[in-house]
Amino acid sequence: MARFYQPKKKTSLDPKHQQVRVERLDHQGAGIAFLNKKTVFIDGVLPEEEVLIQLTESKSKFSRAKLIKILKSNPERMEAFCPVYKECGGCNMQHLNHSAQVEYKQNSLRQLIKKFSGEELELAEPILGEDQGYRRRARISLYFNTKGGQKGNGSKLEFGFRKKQSKQIVQVSHCAALEPKLNELLPELYRLLTSFKKQTELGHLELALGDDQPVLMLRVMKPLPDVDLLSLREFSKRKALTLYVLSDQDTLQLLEGEKPAYSEGGFIIPFLPTNFIQINRKVNQQMVSQAIEWLDITSEDRVLDLFCGLGNFSLPMATKAKAVVGVEGIQEMVDQAKANAKKNEINNVEFFQTNLEQDISNNEWAKSKFDKVLLDPARAGASGVVDQLFELGVKSVVYVSCNPATLARDCQSLLDQGFKLTRLGMLDMFPHTSHLESMALFQRNSKYQINKTTDDVSVFK
Repeated sequence: MARFYQPKKKTSLDPKHQQVRVERLDHQGAGIAFLNKKTVFIDGVLPEEEVLIQLTESKSKFSRAKLIKILKSNPERMEAFCPVYKECGGCNMQHLNHSAQVEYKQNSLRQLIKKFSGEELELAEPILGEDQGYRRRARISLYFNTKGGQKGNGSKLEFGFRKKQSKQIVQVSHCAALEPKLNELLPELYRLLTSFKKQTELGHLELALGDDQPVLMLRVMKPLPDVDLLSLREFSKRKALTLYVLSDQDTLQLLEGEKPAYSEGGFIIPFLPTNFIQINRKVNQQMVSQAIEWLDITSEDRVLDLFCGLGNFSLPMATKAKAVVGVEGIQEMVDQAKANAKKNEINNVEFFQTNLEQDISNNEWAKSKFDKVLLDPARAGASGVVDQLFELGVKSVVYVSCNPATLARDCQSLLDQGFKLTRLGMLDMFPHTSHLESMALFQRNSKYQINKTTDDVSVFK
């Protein structure tokens, strides 16, 4: 008998306000409560709070709700310092005091690692910096709204950050997370851009800070009229900015100032506004020092730096090691890292471009053994290359992670290869957010050795 498709009826949401008790926070900072035995996720709440909510989404196994009113608050709740906190998709943990945020992140890290690996460690002291004014890089979204202007100012140009899980823009003239030298530019930049003749051709802004040197990159959809370009250049000269324009063909053009650079461990590291650099200067400095300390690098060690970027770890490690090899998937970053090594007169480091999601054994650099490895992958983790570390003869691995879930997954691979998780610590790279960075040290079990006769990796028991 033929079967005909019948669409499922959409479940209608109950619009009534309902009272729940928040049990705990999830790993993204949302509160977890239960309504009719179904899990409900609520942003902006804290454990043990009694709150009124309104459902916004209902699935078979969970629901989402928005906070209507707090009936009983957690003692660690604080007033958010940002006026657009409830709209902006950025600092989602401002309602919790900073010391409690650190404790929450440490507990999240501990629980995830134990769940995925079975390992339970006493965490190292967290690496902390300033909890405001720490961001040395930010992207400002721009959109010319033909349907109407921003409330209160009449301008059609929207200038700010994206709302949470939305393409809509929250108008921003001040951001407490930004380094002060970048933050003070926001109001004048907005006034400048709203004076442009061709605001419809604006893409977005990138702001970055080298060593006290602000950098401005403007993405444009079409070449700017001469009058707009002249205004932009005059503004950059007046503010002593380095100015770049990025075309819709991804052509980057330096219009004013000199290529920016930042100092790290006594090294000068030039960068482009399209390059990745660590957001938090103070935490980055401590992070590099701790990684070198945990690896215990000696003058006899060959060290491999995977996902090396511009050489943030490679160059400082090269001062301690016999040799360092840095590997990155993007050729532009590899070229820049080579130039950075040359500028700093570091001669015992080499950089290579390799797709680290694939088999690395055929690469010339991978045919030599390494004593120690540092990994600093993106949020997707190091799946693929992490499975191949044992064959490189590695004794110690420091894994710097920006996603505890992928760290936990990759941790299991290292444990299966005979490594043991011996140290674990939290890095407070993004205060007032639920974003969790961490560092883990893995050391090879003594029963896993390298057969020096055949230079093969073997297991001796």
